[in-house]
This record gives sequence, structure tokens and C-alpha cells, in this order.
Amino acid sequence: MGDISRKEGLNITLTKYHMNIEDIKKAYFIGIKGAGMTAIVQILQSRGVEVSGSDTKEVFYTDEILKRLGIFVHEEFLAHHVPDDADIIIYSTAYNENNNVEMAEAKKMKILMCSYPELLGMLFAEKIGVAVTGTHGKTTTSAMLAESFHGAEIDPSAIVGSQVISWRGGALCGKGEYFVAEADEYQNKLKYYQPWSAILTSVDWDHPDFFPDFVQYKKVFKEFVEKIPKTGFLVVWGDSADTLEVAESANCNLISYGFGQDVDYKIINHQTFISDKNISNVGHDGIQKFEVEFEDKSLGEFETPLVGKHNVLNATSVIALCHQMGLDLEKVKKSLSAFEGTTRRFEYVGKYKEALLIDDYAHHPDEIKATLSGARAHFKEKKVWTVFHPHTFSRTKALLQDFAQSFDDTDHVIVIDTYGSAREQSGEATSQDLVKLINKYQHGKAEYIATIEEVVEYLKEKNGLYDVLITMGAGDVWRVAEKLKNSN
Repeated sequence: MGDISRKEGLNITLTKYHMNIEDIKKAYFIGIKGAGMTAIVQILQSRGVEVSGSDTKEVFYTDEILKRLGIFVHEEFLAHHVPDDADIIIYSTAYNENNNVEMAEAKKMKILMCSYPELLGMLFAEKIGVAVTGTHGKTTTSAMLAESFHGAEIDPSAIVGSQVISWRGGALCGKGEYFVAEADEYQNKLKYYQPWSAILTSVDWDHPDFFPDFVQYKKVFKEFVEKIPKTGFLVVWGDSADTLEVAESANCNLISYGFGQDVDYKIINHQTFISDKNISNVGHDGIQKFEVEFEDKSLGEFETPLVGKHNVLNATSVIALCHQMGLDLEKVKKSLSAFEGTTRRFEYVGKYKEALLIDDYAHHPDEIKATLSGARAHFKEKKVWTVFHPHTFSRTKALLQDFAQSFDDTDHVIVIDTYGSAREQSGEATSQDLVKLINKYQHGKAEYIATIEEVVEYLKEKNGLYDVLITMGAGDVWRVAEKLKNSN
């Protein structure tokens, strides 16, 4: 076990700002509805900081959190919204002075400005920072880890990129010495974080609008794990050549986990149990049980109510780190078995007539495959339909072939127009292109319907043809399930 009391190389002052977080009394957030931004709002408000901000009128799940916290939000970007007495402007990396008038105004006013990842780096550096990074599984794993730390009574702080159902938000404001952060690789936000330890869940090429190829993509992870001090741990998925390649750059204690024979923490006796009773809340009608072996000894049987083998892997990474830290595994076991998951990760939304409605954030081919594989194992012979919302044109173009072969475990897929987000307004690969390619591999499997409103009406007409409907994507496809639920 490593020495977990040291915070090597950590500094709570960002040199370029010459300020500590304690200096912040009033903060204004540009793009406040972002998941990570709202989580930071929760942390700053808990420390007595006066917070307000702005965003678009688009409704996100964070609207409810901000309202509950009593945060004032301008639902339009206008120059005069920027308060001249703010100590700091915190902004989403989706915005800059060229595409946002408030950013331009704040710069003109010479107010201190700090991006979301830079501020998260400052918060992370105040404590012993444990990062969860990788292409997939970051949100669920970081929430599982924070819950396990909480259950082990070390009172962590945490920032997770979605709403954790039991927290009713994306942050924990603990008094303990640990800080768990979901560390996103996009735009190389990783450069702002100095971890004591990290979990690396997966490495698959993504964000082609920023990373031109897989080599450049892996490079940011390699640079990140190099920063972990010798006293820290890198817990790495050991069934992947790409994660192991990244791990070679680490100089710390290296711990692997997975289903394979050559890992340190080996998953055995994995079983899925589904209840025969009527399903009222997916994730609580079944359970996955598994054992974890370390050095040829069983650490016991663990369980998770979450769906899919990928969530067994996520849980095992948490078990491995907690075990290395010497935490009470019985308390960790209890936390994992009670963990309800996060918003938009195989989340049970409700029903439309007799059909179950599930919402999931999967927006990369490997995530789609893992989610639908879990759904097929969970729902057995039920008729599963999927509504997929491609996220960014550049990702669709770069991974088109992979996307087209990701839907084997659904009976039918409807593809709607691409969600470009603030990053892109147009691109070469379209939703129609994806539908054609899916149907080339599996005739009649997919169809194109342009808008959310049209999809909702179509699904009403087709009521009875599907038992389970999964809405899937990183944009606002969740509205399909919500609209159907509310139309009963």
C-alpha cells in the first residue's frame, strides 16, 4: 500500500492568476448550465461565494439544480449582464470572445477570467486529487468512487459530469482531504490537473475535431499519467492494449483490473440476475454479482444494480483503488450495491403506455455497443428500439463505419439530425449517411427521422411494436422519452 498522505507538486494558486480560491467572493459563470459548471457552482456556493451566470434558453437537467440552489441565471448572452463587481468570470470552454458577447465584454472590463478546467484544477490542487479519466465510463466511475469514499467515511469532495441520482447534483462538498474529479480529455483539459492517483477506464479515439488521429489522442493521456507521483496509483483497465500502452508512461504504482488472466484485480463468477416481477425501475429489477480476486485470493462477492458488463468493470476499478488505499472493503461493497447511478446513464425515465423508456448518454460506437449489449442481456427477448442522436459532425464522419456496426443488439434504430452543439454548425457526414450504412450491413434496421417532434409522433403511431425504447446520445435526445412519458 502506498503513502497516501502526501500531496506532491500540488499548488492551489494558478500562477497566471496570482490568486487563491479564498479570494473569490463573487463569481459569474458564462455557460452556467453545463454539467461541470453547475457542479463547480455547488462547491463555490457551499464556501459562501455569491454566484450568478448566463446561458441559452435551452432546458437542461441542471436548470432544476440551479433553481434549487437559488442561483440567478440570465437565459441569454448580453454584454450588460456581466457584473462589474465580480471577482472572477468562470467560462465554459465552448465559448470565447469571438462567439460570445459576454466573454468579449468581460475581457474589455479587465475582469479576471478563468476557464472551467482551470478552476477545477485549482479546486483539485487544494486536496489529495484522485482523477477518473478515459474515453468511456468516467462519469459513472467517478460517482462510484466518490460514493465509496463517502461510505468509507473519508468525506470526499467531488465533481462529476452529470447529476448523481442520490446527490441530486454533480458535486460533493466534503470536509475530508480527498477530491475526486471526472477528468475530461477534450481540448486537453487534463493539462490543468495534478493528480495524486488516477483511474484510466478506456482509450478509444474520440473528439476528432480536436485530436487529428489516435496517436495525438493517446498522447494527452500519456502526459497525464506521467504526472502521477511515485507514491500514487494508476488503476488501469488491463484488457485493452491501448490503455496498457498509455500506462507505460506512468512512474507510479501500476494496478490493472479486468476479466483477463493477467490483471492484478480479476473479475470472476460474474452473473446477472433479473427479477420476474413487473419492472418499475430499471436498475432495481435486477442485479449483477461478481467476485474480485487479488493475488489469487478472493476479496469477496460484490454487486451492482447497474446494467452491463462495463459497469462491473467500472465498479472493479473502484474496488482496486480502495483496496490499495487500505479502505474498508465491506463499506465499499455496501456503497457499490446501493449506488443508483447518474442521470442519463441507462436511466429509467418511465413508461409510454406499456413500453419502458430508458435514456442513455452513449455517443461513441464503443459506448453504444456496451450499452445495447447490457440492454440485450437485461431485457432478453423484449423488443428493443433505439433513437440515436449523433453528436458532432466531425465525430460522425471520423467514426462512420464504427457507428454503422454498433447497433447489433437493438431491434430497430431511428437516427435523427446531428446535434452539432456549440462546436459545429454543419459537416460532411449526415444522419442519412449513417442510416444508409447501417442498412447496408443489416437491411431495414434503421430509418431517418429529422426532428425530435417527428420522432415522438412516429413512436406514438408505432405503439405496441416495441417493449423498450432507449434514447441515446450526448445532445437533447432525452426529450423524446420525456415527451412520450408526459403524453400518457
